[in-house]
Amino acid sequence: MKAVLPLPILLIGFGPVAQRYETVLRSRREEFRRRYGVDPRVVAIRGRRSQVVVPGGEPPPARCRWSPRTPIEELLSEVAPAIVAQAVPSDPAGTAEALADGRAALAAGAHLVTATKSPLLSGWSELHRVACEYGRGIRISGATGAALPAGEFARAGLRGFEVDTVQGCMNGTANFVLDRLGEGMPLAAAVEVARDRGIAEADHTADLSGADAATKVRLLTGLLWGWDVGACTVDTEAVTADTARRAVNAAGRGAVLRQVASARAGEPGRVVVTLAEFRRTESPFGVLTGPEKAVRFDCGEAGDLSIVSGRSSPLGAALAMVKDTLSLAVDPAPGLA
Repeated sequence: MKAVLPLPILLIGFGPVAQRYETVLRSRREEFRRRYGVDPRVVAIRGRRSQVVVPGGEPPPARCRWSPRTPIEELLSEVAPAIVAQAVPSDPAGTAEALADGRAALAAGAHLVTATKSPLLSGWSELHRVACEYGRGIRISGATGAALPAGEFARAGLRGFEVDTVQGCMNGTANFVLDRLGEGMPLAAAVEVARDRGIAEADHTADLSGADAATKVRLLTGLLWGWDVGACTVDTEAVTADTARRAVNAAGRGAVLRQVASARAGEPGRVVVTLAEFRRTESPFGVLTGPEKAVRFDCGEAGDLSIVSGRSSPLGAALAMVKDTLSLAVDPAPGLA
């Protein structure tokens, strides 16, 4: 019988994504042992103010039973994780701590799986250097489109391809809102419907401004071409109340407006987000409905390769992190690329 590789995990954060990540690992533990020969289990959780050690792969206790936080280095030494999984908000106020936690995890000999964008933007080169120094891998699928497997495809699926351009409708909220605008709905009403359906978050600024889509494409450029994503310049065209007329006019022509983020290998360090019109039958962007997302890689003479995926959700992001966790067991290549 094949030996099962233990994968003790320190989980940083315990919001909706992290909770689903922990639940998936625990509920499917025997399946992962049988199918992949690995035993990923959360052995400790570190929240914003408290932490807990979880023995034997059991469900985590209620937060009222957690202990005050100790320095991250002490917790890493206590539980000796093979993987640190990070799922904390991409909040500018928490960027420095999230980046420091990532460095500490790598220095302690753990691989890093993260769905948090802000430390990747501010410390991409530093994290890659530290990971390579300690021979540890970093995987970021949860930060590049949740269930959309664009990050892993850019990192490993296109090895050897000459990718000229990457384009993506990377934000489900923007796509949903643009569709509602095309139906004649005012912007405020379209955003409210998106919130009611669990598509838009309370603060939708980064979604409609293009900042979120730009961030995701910046991360893809680091995986594709080795760009320093923190040094990229970004030009964005926002979805505003004035966009409604354009969306209605496009709908009258059998077309849709889409928020498209793009980067070209020949223009290093530049990412652009525009509102572009596509025929309703045009793949991959025109055929999207609701909060669906898509990314297209222009591979020169090899043609275009596209990936289309469903809506963003905590479960989608959690499953992306689960995939990265399992992948590191079989492909622990150091660094980000």
